[in-house]
Amino acid sequence: MQHIIDRFISYVTIDTESDPNSETTPSTTKQWDLANKLVEELKAIGLSDVTIDENAYIMATLPSNVDHNVPTIGFISHFDTSPDFTGANVKPQIVEDYDGKDIVLNAEQNIILSPDYFEDLLMYKGQTLITTDGTTLLGADDKAGITEIVTAMEHLIKNPEIKHGDIKVGFTPDEEIGRGAHKFDVEKFGADWAYTMDGSQVGELEYENFNAAGAKITVKGKIVHPGYAKGKMINSMYYASEFINILPRLETPEHTEGYEGFFHLHNIEGDVEETKLEYIIRDHDKDKFEARKALMQKIIDDLNTKYESDVFKLELKDQYFNMKEKVEPVMHIVDIAEAAMKAVGIAPLIKAIRGGTDGSQLSYMGLPCPNIFAGGHNFHGRYEYVPVESIQKAVKVIVKIAELTALKK
Repeated sequence: MQHIIDRFISYVTIDTESDPNSETTPSTTKQWDLANKLVEELKAIGLSDVTIDENAYIMATLPSNVDHNVPTIGFISHFDTSPDFTGANVKPQIVEDYDGKDIVLNAEQNIILSPDYFEDLLMYKGQTLITTDGTTLLGADDKAGITEIVTAMEHLIKNPEIKHGDIKVGFTPDEEIGRGAHKFDVEKFGADWAYTMDGSQVGELEYENFNAAGAKITVKGKIVHPGYAKGKMINSMYYASEFINILPRLETPEHTEGYEGFFHLHNIEGDVEETKLEYIIRDHDKDKFEARKALMQKIIDDLNTKYESDVFKLELKDQYFNMKEKVEPVMHIVDIAEAAMKAVGIAPLIKAIRGGTDGSQLSYMGLPCPNIFAGGHNFHGRYEYVPVESIQKAVKVIVKIAELTALKK
């Protein structure tokens, strides 16, 4: 266990926050710090063909140790962390033999990780948890996944009696800003299929995700001295509020679950002269997804007609699509992961992702790529934690998938 803890902590204490406003890949130079470390570590444990390209995409190979034809499989995780919350100066805390009570993350600031609010904690009584100190995120998304893949490859190398085919490893930048797969060379990777280790609680196995789009609404106003503004001033912030209030109020993240889609206003900047709204649009169902985009366009058109001018401007951009369409024709890859979990004593929890992974884009690039749990909870914030036992279980799943894939038919 200590080996896994040490490896994980060595990753999360390196700041790899990505930046959606950057046009480079990776979006932040500090992502190179962990990327270069991972390259050296993959070489040190004995993987072959370890490469890193000009955009920090890392690939490596564990060669087959069987003499019959076996599909080439891959395991992929991302090394950036979310810009939603700071990832600088992460100070992990180890909670051994968790007793099911409140965990004081930061006494000085009275930051408490409580099972009264985060009920999932109670699933891990008696286990070893790694938490934040309450001032940063942890980075288990997705450095837990990286830890699991590296540890599993190390285990396979040290235990050659476990039979497997060629296994490809891939680590990507900028997943948290939707670009993790943008420059991923699927042909170079050379796998028949892969799995992202990027889910949450133990047992998660996902091959459905949201269809996703981003929307930017620009609202133009006119600034005039407020004392002489009657009939002349157009306050863009009031007009923007009108747009916000027309959208279905209960179709937002905090009111939806399961397969329910949503509109999410995640950023607003404005003054009298101009206001900008940034939304994400999400739905698992393709027709409902298209209807959401159409509704947003109709509201914009209606408001521009109402005010007899082009006060509102909408920019819509698709981000990724539901991988279900690409995975269902090759469902045996999900079946193998499900069988692997059962073989190591884990109850599979097959469900749809209320989000996206690199795998959703990779599936449309020709690499079918379901998602498997990495073990963490409460991603992207100060209450993030991961049970070490969950990381250990994910390692066992990776090893068992490799073993099952190599069985003679």
